[in-house]
Amino acid sequence: MEKYKTPSAVVVLLVRQNAGKTQILLQKRKNTGFGDGLWDLSCSGHVEYKESFKKAAVRECFEELGIRVEEKSLNFFALVHKRDEECDLTYINPYFYAEEFLGEPKICEQEKCSQIKWYNIDELPADLLEDRKQAITAFLNGNKYIEYGW
Repeated sequence: MEKYKTPSAVVVLLVRQNAGKTQILLQKRKNTGFGDGLWDLSCSGHVEYKESFKKAAVRECFEELGIRVEEKSLNFFALVHKRDEECDLTYINPYFYAEEFLGEPKICEQEKCSQIKWYNIDELPADLLEDRKQAITAFLNGNKYIEYGW
């Protein structure tokens, strides 16, 4: 068994106000091998070697959605310690939200995402990844730590 090989991925939630409602941007996954056909939060991705969580989040926002987010605009809201039995991995996933970004979100990785859509935070689709549902609840309730899949 190799030591110290726990993968981490950052997850970013884009938030906006529209007609007095809080909305979040979701993406529908495809061809990734994880959660394909289900809705996910705005963007997510693995943290690369020698990359901070915030730098990874900034990179993923640009790669997946074509938007620019400054590190100072990323707000930490939860840490998820996730056990994924399907791929036999344990992940440490920090979650951030951003209300300020430059550009209009669009699908930049069409091979991995079939759709993006703004949803009212209290009217989310049923086919949302389960651990992401828990993260949204944490966002709303101020819970900073989640254990999932244990």
